[in-house]
Amino acid sequence: MTTTATIDSAAEPQTADIHARESLARESLAGLGREALRDRLTAAGVPERQLRMRVAQLWGWLYVRGATSFDAMTDVAKDLRATLAARYSLDRPQIVSEQVSVDGTRKWLLRLADGKDVETVYIPEEDRGTLCISSQVGCTLNCTFCHTGTQRLVRNLTAQEIVGQILLARDRIGDWPGAVPDDPTGLPSGERKITNVVLMGMGEPLYNFDNVREACAVAADGEGLSISKRRITLSTSGIVPEIPRWGDEAGTMLAISLHAVRDELRDELVPINRKWPIAELLDACRAYPGLSNAKRITFEYVMLKDVNDSIDDAKALVRLLKKIPAKINLIPFNPWPGAPYECSDWEQIEKFAEVVNRAGYASPVRSPRGRDIMAACGQLKSASLKQRASARLDEARA
Repeated sequence: MTTTATIDSAAEPQTADIHARESLARESLAGLGREALRDRLTAAGVPERQLRMRVAQLWGWLYVRGATSFDAMTDVAKDLRATLAARYSLDRPQIVSEQVSVDGTRKWLLRLADGKDVETVYIPEEDRGTLCISSQVGCTLNCTFCHTGTQRLVRNLTAQEIVGQILLARDRIGDWPGAVPDDPTGLPSGERKITNVVLMGMGEPLYNFDNVREACAVAADGEGLSISKRRITLSTSGIVPEIPRWGDEAGTMLAISLHAVRDELRDELVPINRKWPIAELLDACRAYPGLSNAKRITFEYVMLKDVNDSIDDAKALVRLLKKIPAKINLIPFNPWPGAPYECSDWEQIEKFAEVVNRAGYASPVRSPRGRDIMAACGQLKSASLKQRASARLDEARA
């Protein structure tokens, strides 16, 4: 049975409206990079000679301690705190709803300052916690197996909005020094609750290259959130020209949404393949900066019954990836209303995995997580839209 905790701003409409108006009037500093913080401090009247120190102070409070109020910044002069509070806020994205799956997966529907919504998912395990974040509102790729792909692209997220998802998640699960989570059930046993970040939520991150790169730089900064680049993974459907650039400029781990071994099938499943077919995509992967056995590319392969799951497909996959340091994630298809596919039978998935394993590739079968709250791979966004629309209809009838 699903446990659902809903944090609905409509529960106290007058308070929520006042807060929303105040937030719109005051830009949030939470999620900004160092240069942007420097600009805001300059605008607030901080003298040039103090800027480096003040940026370092704010950086520590925002990204080491997770401050949500300027009053907490005890080593910042009181008059400066008052000036900053008058001009800015430390707001995160607004939580519209929070759902907790029976397996501990948590999904947040988040509202941005302009009223647009995105979803963020946290997947806890005993020894790690993975945060799946979005890079766009909607998506433009129309991958036929992905529910998110049925939504039109609205806009790119800013770097601040991308980082804001990490801050919000750390707030909710108590992942700041000295913080105690409201509900520790199912959280990792280690000190850090978010150990990995994956750009596998809504959107194609390489179509929002600059903002995603800036957000990853903030996340990886060793004096702040300090998430190693080896624990940040960008997943792309195959924007070939941007892959080597991403390796040069960002240097995170890379995942490729492959899902087919023949162009005619991948043209259907991942339509961007018509522009950059499999051979070009794999050439870009072989040239990915820093590629090695210690820095392998992950190839994601969704298992679709009688579509791409034959033993011949498995053998062809092995041939395609020859000489690429790689890991292959086999993903049981996560169904959604009206989906044109079915998940492969478990016995067939195991046979497929055996072929890949025998060829020397690690090929874990990704256990579906958060299916009961539509938080699994390929399920984001649409269910929340449907739930909200249904709620509005119920209210109208009442």
